[in-house]
This record gives sequence, structure tokens and C-alpha cells, in this order.
Amino acid sequence: MANRTGYTEQHAKAGLDHNFPEIDTWPNQFPAYEILVDVPEFTSVCPKTGLPDFGVLEIRYMPDKLCLELKSLKEYLLHYRNLGIFQENIVNQVLEDVVRAAKPKWVVLKGVFRPRGGIGTTVEVRWPRPKK
Repeated sequence: MANRTGYTEQHAKAGLDHNFPEIDTWPNQFPAYEILVDVPEFTSVCPKTGLPDFGVLEIRYMPDKLCLELKSLKEYLLHYRNLGIFQENIVNQVLEDVVRAAKPKWVVLKGVFRPRGGIGTTVEVRWPRPKK
């Protein structure tokens, strides 16, 4: 059922069933340090309007046994370019996939999306997820 703005459950779930490529990793050689991966030209599409969304993703993590391989991460992120998906879902989905691939000690992932209709969005998630 749509709300008064016309958004439906289908819009809310758009893109979450996409078959993303796996993110490769490589063996970490050192303990207790942080890695910051900056993605300054992230793009996706609004699932309702089809208009492009532009943003910056910041992935900060402490590796355990594995580090993210950046070329495969780039290829993974390119799958969002033409995908209709909400900004909030992007940040949460990327977090889940980074954790699945690298099994880090912790991750903080932040998405800062450019204004659309005069309103910008910043979404920040972390793993382990806070207790409910």
C-alpha cells in the first residue's frame, strides 16, 4: 500500500535483492590499525523517480585476518550506478557485504548524499551493530 507520497513497500525493498559480485580480500599482515576507504564519486538511482543520486561513501574499518581488495570493491560499488535503491539501504547493504567479505573487527560506514530537492542525507552505520 502506498503512503500519501506514493512510496510503496516495493520502493522500500528496491535493489536489496540485486545479485552483487563478491568483494575480494587479501591476507592482513599487521595487528590493530585502521583503514579508511574513500569513495568520492558514488552514484545510484532513486527507485521511485529514476533520477540519479550522487554521494560520498567512507568505509573505516579495523581488519582482522583480511583486508578489502580495492579493485573488486570498486567493481562491486559500480553495480549501484544504475540500481534503483534508497540511500539508507545502500549504506546498510554495503556494510553487510563488507562484513561478509572481510570479517573485520569493526566497521563504520558513512554515506553523505548530495541534496535532492534541497535536502541532503547522511547515513552512518556500524558493525558490530548496536544492541536494540
